[in-house]
Amino acid sequence: MALFSSSFSGPRLRIAAVGFHGLRTLLEELAPSYSPVAEVSILDKAYGDAVEGIMALRQAGGVDVVVSAGSNGGFLREHLDLPVVLVKPGGFDVMRGLARASGKSRRAALVTYGVVPPELAHFNERFALQLELRSYTTEEDAEACVQELVALGVEAIVAPGLVVDLAKAYGLDGILLYSQGAVREAMEDAIEVARIARLEAARREKLNTILGQLKDGVVAVDLDERIETVNPSMEALIGLPAEQLIGQRLAAVQSELSLAHTLRTGEAELEQVQQVNGRTAVVTRMPIIEQGRHTGAVLVCQDPIAIQRLDRSLRSRGQPPARNAKYGLANLIGESSALTQVRRRALACAQSSATVLIVGESGTGKELLAQGIHNASPRQAQPFVAINCAAFPDSLLESELFGYVEGAFTGSSRGGKVGLFEAAHTGTIFLDEIGEMPLSLQTRLLRVLQEREVLRIGATEPTPVDLRVIAATHRDLAEQVLRGEFRQDLYYRLNILLLRLPPLREREGDLPLLARHLAEKIAGRLNNRRLADDALIQAIVEAAQGYDWPGNIRELENLIERAMVFRGPAPAGQGIARETLREIAPELFAGREPRAARPLGDSREAVELGLIRRVLADCGGNRELAAGRLGISRTTLWRKLKRMEEAC
Repeated sequence: MALFSSSFSGPRLRIAAVGFHGLRTLLEELAPSYSPVAEVSILDKAYGDAVEGIMALRQAGGVDVVVSAGSNGGFLREHLDLPVVLVKPGGFDVMRGLARASGKSRRAALVTYGVVPPELAHFNERFALQLELRSYTTEEDAEACVQELVALGVEAIVAPGLVVDLAKAYGLDGILLYSQGAVREAMEDAIEVARIARLEAARREKLNTILGQLKDGVVAVDLDERIETVNPSMEALIGLPAEQLIGQRLAAVQSELSLAHTLRTGEAELEQVQQVNGRTAVVTRMPIIEQGRHTGAVLVCQDPIAIQRLDRSLRSRGQPPARNAKYGLANLIGESSALTQVRRRALACAQSSATVLIVGESGTGKELLAQGIHNASPRQAQPFVAINCAAFPDSLLESELFGYVEGAFTGSSRGGKVGLFEAAHTGTIFLDEIGEMPLSLQTRLLRVLQEREVLRIGATEPTPVDLRVIAATHRDLAEQVLRGEFRQDLYYRLNILLLRLPPLREREGDLPLLARHLAEKIAGRLNNRRLADDALIQAIVEAAQGYDWPGNIRELENLIERAMVFRGPAPAGQGIARETLREIAPELFAGREPRAARPLGDSREAVELGLIRRVLADCGGNRELAAGRLGISRTTLWRKLKRMEEAC
């Protein structure tokens, strides 16, 4: 019984077990083992007397389920509105009973309640057992059956308790068909039935409580359109209390609300505007399907004024702090002309609702710029939702962006899921690494930009959205368009307000100010202000002269934190030895000359040009073959050669 005691909590279940003589003995033997989860009351009664006894128990403390057997159990099922679990003999029970009978007499019979199982009749015939098989449904049938068997010379009868008692009364050997295993199985089934019934009752009570709190009017009917459930809001709309509505046909009470068509066709009718008692309402009619069967219909009436008050803009309310933009344009640290121009153009973008495309190398602060634009815009009080398109597999990215309805695919959450486009409603969505978005999703994104509506996975109706899109990439989208990796129409939709974030190597004058800011930020995070030492920062800035910073600001932040942690606190003003800094940050010293003395061939574009020239040489000047090896088109190869050679 450990299974039941661990899976059920709350007041003990109440089981009424009905049986007499042999069955009662088995019930009495097993009842104590179920005491942790169930209170078992055993009644040595039959038929009408058993019904009265169960009703008395019900009034005294309640009954969850009844356990009985044979014709007694069948009678109880017909006369009680409680679940009745029957003790059913299995094949082992039959063989055990017949084995006992064969040891007592030559002629034996097997009597079952209901009908004789066909497989048992076939078995008896196939092996020539000469076993008399009979069945009964009522007490009179049982006695007639025993009398017939007596006349045939049967000496032992294997049967349910009623027939066993009759057999003994006629001087025959009566062997109970039920075993302790069969009774145990029935008891465990009864406990499960009672447990589920209690859960269902709790769900119904919870549902009624919820319906009672709804401002929408709700009424449910059966297949005859008779009202089964009605909540207070619907009572107020119809103008009658629930006591007068339950059991009435809905069409007879309020013809405008009739569910006859829904019951007849099984089709839902969603959000229809109609008049109810002289008032405008938004009415939804839906069939009720239980375990695949059409069992009724439900009608929901909504107040259109309330719907207008709860406009879709509420989707953006109460978002968690993670969906708020933390940074403003002032957080773009630096005074270089390149960064000053970016801030000025970003402020202009903030006053427009057009889509923004931010282009810049990794680590330049594209999301910080996007947050700054959002916080400088009229949408600053609304959600800011960011997603990196390169961080998700294609299928997961689609569900994250667009959401899905319940049952859209295996494993989908109950109730569906709101996508990030809907979560950003009235605010801004930032699509980082847009160049990594698969072509299949680019088509869907294009529709969002064009129609301002989102279609969830598995949905048939789109959801309107009001949002501002800011996209960012470190890739050359125009080149991706030429290679067929990015949709041209989407590129033009994104490339309306273009902002280019300069790499750190192009704003070398900002390095001291930026390094100081990052050092203070890191020291605060490490909870040690002494680590942000001016001498250390100055040493890093001096050593970094001419360094390309391929990781940009992110690399600078990581390098400063590494130096601060490895060096540790130092007396104020004490510098760091160049060799120590070389050991901590070797990338700053790796085979470089100062920028002023570096030849043009060491520049990023010159390196790329050198690679292209080497591949061309290997291909004997064949541009088509070289473009294939480089993974670019001939047009792109020609354009790069022309641009780079002109720059030289």
